[in-house]
Amino acid sequence: MNQARMGLLVAAALLAMPVTAMAQPRGAAKAQAGKKKDPGKAGGKDDKPKEVNLDEPAADVPKEGTEGPQGPDATPGGEGEGLGDICKIDPTACPTIDMDKAAAREMKIDMYAVQQIYALRYHRFEINPYFGLTMNDQFVGHNGPGLALNWYITNTMAIGVNGNFYAGLNSNSAFNFETSRAGRVGEPVTEYQWNANANFTYVPAYGKFAGFGDFIFHYDIFVIGGVGAISTRPIAVVDPDNRSFSFKPKFNGRLGGGLRIFFNRWLSAVFEVSDYLFLDELENPKIAEGINAKTGKPKAQDQTTWLDPAGASFTNNVQAQVGLSIFLPFTWEYRLPK
Repeated sequence: MNQARMGLLVAAALLAMPVTAMAQPRGAAKAQAGKKKDPGKAGGKDDKPKEVNLDEPAADVPKEGTEGPQGPDATPGGEGEGLGDICKIDPTACPTIDMDKAAAREMKIDMYAVQQIYALRYHRFEINPYFGLTMNDQFVGHNGPGLALNWYITNTMAIGVNGNFYAGLNSNSAFNFETSRAGRVGEPVTEYQWNANANFTYVPAYGKFAGFGDFIFHYDIFVIGGVGAISTRPIAVVDPDNRSFSFKPKFNGRLGGGLRIFFNRWLSAVFEVSDYLFLDELENPKIAEGINAKTGKPKAQDQTTWLDPAGASFTNNVQAQVGLSIFLPFTWEYRLPK
């Protein structure tokens, strides 16, 4: 019986020893860990393993409240923390980057992949002075200055007017003179006085190209159509001694197209080809013979015999125009979607 009691006491003592070690005060553990081991005392009390306090962080773990690397990659003054790799690549950029400010800056959500139009035409007024040259008449030239005015209701569509002045500038060609002298026959020709049209313009394409080294030219291509009037009269070639014609206005249509090259946002060069279509009156190639019984005068002096009895002839006056375009106002502001 006594032996059984002694065995229970020994077992209880063995179980109590580790519980006591685990329950020692926190201050005692810190004091024990703070003692330095004397290397000269082998096998002494200092050879006992240090006891680890689980509440104390490891030496290589950054303390709470610190950021970034603490080694040689960290930048002085706390600026650029966490940017060690960037600082190695470009040291000049390292101290100028504030990550907090960069993260808090306002972001532009709308992204535009296509460049804005160089010369905006929307609600702008175009003044286009030009000079026109006849391209398809071998016998007489109808050259003269002109002026076009356009208002762009959208960026690609415009309405406007234009006019050409020909009076006093018509000229017989050398080909006509040589043909008339060699063949002893005159080709019916006409001269123009003026022309005016109401037009509609459409710009289907615009872009840019490089020229003269690195200089960039911006351009657009346009087509134009309109209706108007043109004043013409035949030139007396067959019987100039008796015949004299007066100018008469006639209805005409206009079809054309051209290229506009911008020097800046309000000035451009314009190259255009237009076809003015109308029914023109020509001189009668034959001279009436005899005497008019009613008037007693030669029939050659009767004005009803001066025009071609075949009627009006369909005429194409193809005209090349070279000029400048001035856009008003000179400046504008883009309105982007919100």
